[in-house]
Amino acid sequence: MKTAEIFDGLLSALKLGDTASVIASRRDEIAKALNKDFREKDGCSDYKLMVGSFGRHTAIKGVSDLDMIYILPPGIREAYAGDSGPRRMLERVRDDLKARYPSTDIRVDQCVVRVQFAANAFKFDVQPAFDNADGSFSYPDTKSESWKTTKPRDEIQATRECNLRTSTNMRHLARMARAWKNANGVVMGGLLIDTLVYRFFEQTLEFDAVGTGSFDRMARDFFEFLKNEPEKGYYLALGSHQRVDVKAKFQPKAKKAYNRCVEAMEAEGTSSANATWREVFGASVPLTKSASDARSFKNTEEFIEDRYPVDISDTVSIDCDVTQDGWRPMKLREMLCTGTLLKADKRLCFTVVACSVPQPYTVKWKVLSRGSEAERRNNIRGQIVDSTASGVRTERSDFRGEHIVECYIVKGGIVVARDRIDVPISTTSAHAASS
Repeated sequence: MKTAEIFDGLLSALKLGDTASVIASRRDEIAKALNKDFREKDGCSDYKLMVGSFGRHTAIKGVSDLDMIYILPPGIREAYAGDSGPRRMLERVRDDLKARYPSTDIRVDQCVVRVQFAANAFKFDVQPAFDNADGSFSYPDTKSESWKTTKPRDEIQATRECNLRTSTNMRHLARMARAWKNANGVVMGGLLIDTLVYRFFEQTLEFDAVGTGSFDRMARDFFEFLKNEPEKGYYLALGSHQRVDVKAKFQPKAKKAYNRCVEAMEAEGTSSANATWREVFGASVPLTKSASDARSFKNTEEFIEDRYPVDISDTVSIDCDVTQDGWRPMKLREMLCTGTLLKADKRLCFTVVACSVPQPYTVKWKVLSRGSEAERRNNIRGQIVDSTASGVRTERSDFRGEHIVECYIVKGGIVVARDRIDVPISTTSAHAASS
């Protein structure tokens, strides 16, 4: 498959599709409910602004967090100016939306009213705000008991201008970066992604007018840019220059993505190129058909993206206790670091060792076997499965090959964290067969 076909397929798969109209419908319903109270207007969906990734048109399929500003009537500003004003305003918005959605989880969360639509896993953060003369907004903050300033219009404008200058490649790359984030468990907010993409295009003109046939080079150079970024606690957002915090280091995973890009480019035109691009951007990368597809093994691999929206916002870390009768237990990640070989006939206990997601949540796993031995045995597995105990998946090494175990944290119907560990089994070794 040619490079252009791979990236055309990827970008097509990342489109919001029908989701965009569902989001727009919810947005308008919320605006109507608020306009009925604040402006005594029935059926009016004006006075709102979608911000965040959806507002900057960099969101992708599976987006779950939607940010919306409801523009308040200026005449009531003075009534909410005191210390209690921010909370009173948010509680009024909450009560209006509870009246509209009586069975929906709706609550005040410091600066917004959070509306969790369980049916389609959308979470709207509705921020009531006063429009200022300079185009900024004043929004309520219950923690500081004051009104603060935000400038989303400047961020939207900066995105639009960069996108025009780069022949829409800015938004293409921003969406690809989100796919990488979700496929590899990279904890980065949407505004940070768009800011880094913007900074990438500021330091090079090489990709301002290229087509998808050159997106392999664009992706490679972007990840090179990311891996070489100095570690910072925050960046200044594109357009608004407001502070955007860095939640976790992204450089190590960017370095891995860069190396995969190099491998995929070296394998251009082969089926392994598609498979390697999938390691970077996930299941949205199309697979190629080849003569090997006619082999006798059954491809049973499943993808978490087909079951849940994926929107990574938190971290999870897994490891594996490797044990065998008569041998002391070892940690798999330690074995991988020291080059110790993992052989067959070992008990493997995969465990969640750290997770930043607050309970309750659900843990899902995937155990995938790769290589000629797995294909010969018609046993590549790869189904999405439950834990065998709380936060634990127990397996046994069976046969030789490169195997992968992935862990997914599902909260509110959305995959919010994921981790992966490679399980290379040598000599007569291993995929993990359920014990």
